[in-house]
Parts: sequence; structure tokens; C-alpha cells
Amino acid sequence: MLVAILLGFVLAFLVPQLSRVMGAKIGWCLSVLPAALFGYFLTFWSAVTGGEALYYQYAWIPSLDINLSFMVDGLSLMFALLITGIGTFIFIYAGRYLHGHKDIHKLLMYLLAFMAAMLGLVLSSNLIAMFVFWELTSFTSYLLIGFNHEQEKARKAALQGFFITVAGGLALMTGLILLGTMGGSFEMTELLAQGTSLQDNPLFLAMMGLILLGAFTKSAQAPFHFWLPNAMAAPTPVSAYLHSATMVKAGIYLMARLQPMMAGNEVWIMTLSLFGGVTMTLGAIMAVCSTDLKRILAYSTVMALGTLTMLIGVGTPHALEAAMVFLLAHALYKGALFMAAGTLDYSTGTKDVRDLSGLRIYMPHTAMYTSLAALSLAGIPPLFGFIAKELMFSGALGSTKLAGLLTVLCVITAICIVAASALVAIKPFYGPYKTTPRIPEEAHWAMRLGFTVLALLSLILGLVPSLVSPLLQAATNAIQGSTTPSELDLALWHGFNLPLLLSAIALLCGGLLYSYWNQVREPLTKAIDFLAYGPERCYERMMQGLVWIADKQTRVLQNGYMTNYILTILLTTIALLTYVFWSRDAFVYSLSFADVHFYEVVIALLMMVSAIYACVTCLRLGSVAALGVLGFVMAMVYVFFSAPDLAITQILVETLTVIMLVLVLFRLPRFQELSSRWVRVRDAAVAGAFGVLVTMMLLTVNQTAMPGERISDYLVANSYVLAHGRNIVNVILVDFRALDTLGEIFVLALAAIGVNAMIRFRAEDQS
Repeated sequence: MLVAILLGFVLAFLVPQLSRVMGAKIGWCLSVLPAALFGYFLTFWSAVTGGEALYYQYAWIPSLDINLSFMVDGLSLMFALLITGIGTFIFIYAGRYLHGHKDIHKLLMYLLAFMAAMLGLVLSSNLIAMFVFWELTSFTSYLLIGFNHEQEKARKAALQGFFITVAGGLALMTGLILLGTMGGSFEMTELLAQGTSLQDNPLFLAMMGLILLGAFTKSAQAPFHFWLPNAMAAPTPVSAYLHSATMVKAGIYLMARLQPMMAGNEVWIMTLSLFGGVTMTLGAIMAVCSTDLKRILAYSTVMALGTLTMLIGVGTPHALEAAMVFLLAHALYKGALFMAAGTLDYSTGTKDVRDLSGLRIYMPHTAMYTSLAALSLAGIPPLFGFIAKELMFSGALGSTKLAGLLTVLCVITAICIVAASALVAIKPFYGPYKTTPRIPEEAHWAMRLGFTVLALLSLILGLVPSLVSPLLQAATNAIQGSTTPSELDLALWHGFNLPLLLSAIALLCGGLLYSYWNQVREPLTKAIDFLAYGPERCYERMMQGLVWIADKQTRVLQNGYMTNYILTILLTTIALLTYVFWSRDAFVYSLSFADVHFYEVVIALLMMVSAIYACVTCLRLGSVAALGVLGFVMAMVYVFFSAPDLAITQILVETLTVIMLVLVLFRLPRFQELSSRWVRVRDAAVAGAFGVLVTMMLLTVNQTAMPGERISDYLVANSYVLAHGRNIVNVILVDFRALDTLGEIFVLALAAIGVNAMIRFRAEDQS
């Protein structure tokens, strides 16, 4: 299982080399991996549909209870099959769509990594591992959306999507940590076994809100919906993959996975039902108001995501069944329609439906299968989308909360989607032919293969839904928290009932809306302008505000003067620590000079004199000499307190530092101006206050140390046993704090390189 998930990342690194070898066949070559993975996941069909859930666990960070745990049940298997199955056609499609593009290998490499990240996300059973894959999907989608990075539109869309999803990801991370803490484990299986008991925890609502924020941003729920249509700046293969089976459904997957823990909670039901219902309706209305084929399909994806969220929120068994059926139906017709839209753009040079007409003569194959997929989107029998739409109506009608409102929103949504489907299926292909930027002709069959197969599947599953009923039932059982196998009753005909009546009303009204589309589109667009662009304007204002704040704080706090940096740090530290110690009356000190030796007084005086002289002198070399004296006096402290190795290190460092500073100072010009008296008094006051604070803290810590095991005792006892070293200081530096030492070495090396560059620059300037 681990190999199956990580193989995509490994192959992604090999794509540039494979691209040089395979040439134009690179898409076909890479499609072998998702096809093989699809076959691999099919082997789980019988076990999962029989009610089993399979678990795989690999140790990752055992000390923190973090493992690479994977679970294959109905829900994760359905997602895995969609990701790999549709992914197979996407790679074939992308290989031809970008044929001859200089960066085709980059896109395919990003797609492979994205596929692997999505598989890891939907199969992970550990919350931390799931979050890692979650963020990987955000990062790889950023690369995919911004693929055409020469275009400002693509860069802006990529940044927008990345910013929103990663911001939501930070909230999700906090929510998942809370969930793991509340449940006593980061393993999803253990958390799900607790059922709804976590709802009694006082942190439950905070945890749920944070997780929903992450899910809503990922799955483009209002008011975060605007990033998804803007992501259409990506090449069509990316859009088809993101919208049909992968990233945008990650949030849906997470909400469905957590449903057994959240079931019955009023806040969960109301939040998902309302946000999902609003998003569903808004997406449908914006779809019918759009003229760009990809944006029409993008807004219909927003509609689908809202529908799925609403159905999960309703939470009844019938609504959850509807959610799983709708998810599969949407993946099939949306993948087909996006690839068909890309084919139209590829063949004609335009995606604007107002400029497309009569293409069925030149592109009969594309016209037929685009129409077939659009019929499924509209919910017309005998397509699988019709079954999904009827179940959607049934789920809304059966809601225990807001049934009337949700049903009305579903009807409005269905009406608009019928009209939007007609825009995709009728307007480009029927009517008098309109001249396009390119002479239209059928695209290469590799570009038509994907949408042909997916459209046919929508028809086949509509006629014979029993082919997928076992998997859909297993997925429904997974999100209900049930392990008892049961049969899902899917059929085109359930008799005359209210869902059928609502479906007929939607078809009739949708047809009328399409007939008067030219008259109603513009006023309707103006009426919902705020809903469409209001949140996006808020985002843009927020980004402008961030830039303004960053500019102002940079001018004040990061203005390039090291003195200001140090002063700000010291004043902040003094204020915070003084407040804490003073408010808690925590300063404890008792001075005694009984054990002070004469040489210690001499050392202290030397340190004070050298420090004061370094501050008051106007000579650079004098300051360097005084600081050198201070360092050597510190070495004497180490000697008197039985640390000769530290003393030697200190002497070597001080000697090297003095030599380096002298080399640099000889090449610097004289001081142009000296600090004023007020500045020196201010700095002296701050430095003195900080010194007093540190002294008081050390006295307090030294006199209030709690009895018990000291760190020094541990180091003495374990230095030889664990690190096989008798010199405790060396063991600390090399083993117990090795990364810290490595960091110090890196900093010193960087400083030496900088000094060398300064010396060379000054020498070249003088010559």
C-alpha cells in the first residue's frame, strides 16, 4: 500500500528523463501508473463491498504516535478508484493536449505528484499523515494552476488558491491536533470507534469549527468559492482532474469521513446544510450567467460541492446515500465535460459560447459525447445524473432541519443547471455555423478517448446502476459508521413521487430559462454581482492591507539598522519579563559575599571595565581590543571553574574574532558621525536594565530551584552510556545538541564567507 501511494512521487522525479526518451508518447507512458493502480485497488472490491475495512500501518514517528496508517473501506476505495481511473485518461489527454509544449514534462510531473498526494490523503488513517498529504495537494495544485506562469492571470490565480487553501489548512491542522488530543489518539480508526462521545468535550465546537474552516476553503464553499473559477487559468487537463476527482473533493472527503463523530450535532447539521445550500444555489446561478465554457463548468462544480456538503449536513441515511451517488455521477460527467471543453478550445481557438455554433457538422463525435455528458449534468434519464438528482431531492425532502428551504434551493439549483447544461451541449453544436479563430475539426482520438469513456459510463450506470451499487453502499456504510452490508436501491423509475415531480419542474423551467438566456443573463449577472465578486474583493482588499501593513512595519521595525533591532528585542523582553515577575511577585534574591574570592572580584572588575570602555571609546580598534579582553576574561572564568576545554575554545574563538574584525576594520572608512549623548544614554539605560533583569532572574532561579533530577545529573550519567564519550561537554555538543552545533557552524561559515566577500570587494574597489 505504501509503495502504491508513494510511487507517484518517485515517478514524478523521473519524468524529465522519461520525456526525453518517450517523446510524444510520454502521456501514454505515464498513464500506465494510474491504470495499474486502478487495477490494484479493484482487487479490494470484494472485501470492501462485503463489509470489511482493511488497515495497513508503517512506523513513522512512533514516539509521537504518528504512523503512516492507511485504511481501505468503501469511502476511501471509491475515491481511490476515481483518482486513478480518471487520472489514467487525464494523462493520455494531457500528453496530446500539450503535444510539443516545451514544459509538458513539468505539467506531467506535477500531475503525478498531485495524484500521489490525493491518494495519500484519502487512504490515510492517521490525522497527522493525512494533514501532510492535504498540504501536499495544496502545494502541487499551486504548481498546476500556475503552470502558465508567464501569464499574470495564472500567477494571480495560483497564489489566490494557494493562500486560501493553506490558510484553511492552518486552521485544519489546529483542529486535527485538538481532535487527536480529545480522542487520545491520532489514529482515525480509534477515533471513529468512539462514535459521538467526543461531542461532550468542551473543546468539541472549537475543534469542529477549525476543521470545517479547512474543509470549506478546500472545497470552495461560500464565501471561499471564488478561488475555484479563477483556477481555470490552469490548462484544461488540470481543470478536468481537479474538478472531477481530486483536490476540490478533498474537503468533501474529510467531512464525510468525520460524519460518524459529528452525526446528530445541531451545529454540524445547520452549518453544513446552510453553507452547502447557499453554495449550491450560488454556483448554479453563476454557471448560467457565465459565457466561458470552463467557467460554466467551474461554477457547476461549485454547485456540486455545495450539494454534497448540504447532503452530508442533512445526515439522514437517505441523504448520505444521495451524497455518494451524486459524488460518483459528478466525477463522471464533469471529467468528460472539461475534457470536451478543452477539445473545443483546442480545435476552434475560443471557449466563449457566444462565439460557438453549428460545430456538430465539423465535430460530430465531440458533439455527441459532450451532449451525453451534459444530459447527465442536467439530470435527464436514462443518465446516471438523473438518479443522482432524484436522490438529491429525496435527501433534501427528508431533512429533519430546514427541509422546506433546502428543497426550494435544490429546485432553483436544478433549474439553473439545466440551462447551463444546454449552454454546454446545445449552443456550441447546433444552430447556424459561426466562424471561429481556427478551422474546426475533430481533435486527435487521444483527446477524445477520455470524455467518450466517461460519458458512456454515465449512460451505462444509468441503465444498469447495480454495477456500482455495492461500492456506493459500502461508501455510505463508511460515513454512517455502519459495518453491516446492505443493498442500495438504485433505479431510474421509482414510480410517480414528489422527487420526480420536482425533477420535471426543473427540466421545464430550465428549458425556458435557456430559451430566454440572452435576455435574462445580463440583468441577472448585475443582480448577483456582489455575491459573485464581493468575497473576492474582500480578499483583494485584505491582500492589499497585508502589503500596506508589511510596508509600514518594515519601515519601522526592519529598517536595516542593527541598533534598532537589538533595542526592540531588548525592550520587548524587559517589558514582558518584568511584568510577569512583578505581577506574580516572583523575584526572590538573597545576596551573600561570604564565599567570594579575590580573583573572582578581579575578573568581575575586568569584565565591567572592558565592557564600559568598549561602549564609550570612539576608536574602532579600541572597541575590538576591549571586546577581546572581555572574551579572554570569560576564558579565565572557565579555567577557575574547571572547564579548561571550554577555556581553550573560548580563547581560540576570541583570537579568531579579533583577527577577523581587525582585518575588516582596516578596510572600512572612518566614522562619519558619532551617536549623540542622548542616544548613548538611552542605549546604556536599556543595556543596564536588561543586565539587572537577567541578574535578578538568575538569582531567583538559583534560589528557587525545585528538588529533583537535574539536567546535569542526566548528562553525567548518560554521556558514556549513550554516546560513548567521557568528555561531557564534547558529548553535549556533538550528540545531545548536534543540530544546534551544526547551526552554529553554519552561521560561522556564513559569516566567514561574508567577511571574505567584503575584503575582496574593498580590495577591488581600491584597485
